[in-house]
Amino acid sequence: MPSLKTYNIFTNEIDSLPAGKADFLLAASVTKTCEIKGITQAGIPGKIPLTPTLDAEFITTQKLFSMPELAETPNGVPTPALITRAVHNVNPFSTIEILNLGLIVTPEQTRLHNFDIAPSNSIVEGANINAKEIFRKGMTFGKEYELKGSYLILGESTPSGTTTATASALALGYDCANDFSSSFLDSPDSIKRATVNAALSLINDDMDNFEKLSLLSDNMLIFCAGFLLEATRRFHVVLAGGTQMAACLLIADSLKEDVLMRLKSENITLATTGWVVNDKRSDIKHILSLLSYIPHAIYTDFSFANAEIAVLKKYDDGEAKEGVGAGACLAYAKANNLTNEAVLNEIELIMYSM
Repeated sequence: MPSLKTYNIFTNEIDSLPAGKADFLLAASVTKTCEIKGITQAGIPGKIPLTPTLDAEFITTQKLFSMPELAETPNGVPTPALITRAVHNVNPFSTIEILNLGLIVTPEQTRLHNFDIAPSNSIVEGANINAKEIFRKGMTFGKEYELKGSYLILGESTPSGTTTATASALALGYDCANDFSSSFLDSPDSIKRATVNAALSLINDDMDNFEKLSLLSDNMLIFCAGFLLEATRRFHVVLAGGTQMAACLLIADSLKEDVLMRLKSENITLATTGWVVNDKRSDIKHILSLLSYIPHAIYTDFSFANAEIAVLKKYDDGEAKEGVGAGACLAYAKANNLTNEAVLNEIELIMYSM
């Protein structure tokens, strides 16, 4: 049986999350960029804006209220929310709470934080976000959030978020156009490139960072960047995700000067999956190398090789890769002495019971 191992992204040496219980927050958000045909497969075709709602309900309750079935790709690969829920079942988080950062349907039966944020528009015609206000809301929540465990895991569910992350990073002047991953095995690069280029044509050099991000970012990235600045002054935050969360770090690094704040980088870890780090079509290590500091960044190798449910093996082929905090949850499992086998068994148990 493959073993669960966590490594440092930069050194490939064995690494870990802190011991102890973690709070799990899911930043759930819709950017209407996800409605561009063929840009994402993070959900049920035609119903992709529902994905964050379904992910929120599922990780909280292991049930769905807003639709009869779990979000899955057209090839039948189920949402990484399965991994997050399975880890919680075997070694529970201190809490699971949902941040409504612009959802089309409000999730039911969840501990929900509302911030009066609307879904953002497609970045092709301008996202229509008040980035400064969203960032401030993130900072306020980071200042006020009461930690229940010993540190916090912050995951995301934002379909087409790698596209908005690419546009955001390029708008802020980072050279990482080809570094972002996709939920597809074969990324729809031409669609993503056309979308990003259309978004970039809306901005100019006279605009400040907030004005640029208002046009071509998404609520999740901006809110979480603000949250990080304040929350990390008080406790350790694990950004749970791949290239999207790497972009969130770039945004926080850029905007700290706009709001005259220091970023307590020693209180940040980025945690993702081996599927993201080993993806030949993206380069999370390069994105992270553009920061003004060297972040603590880890990935956890997990395998579905022994899965009885064959469709799960598509993860090992490079489908889905990450999302809903899966990479950090696997690192959390490892830090709490769980095995690959224990997590896999629980994932399959959940699937058989649905």
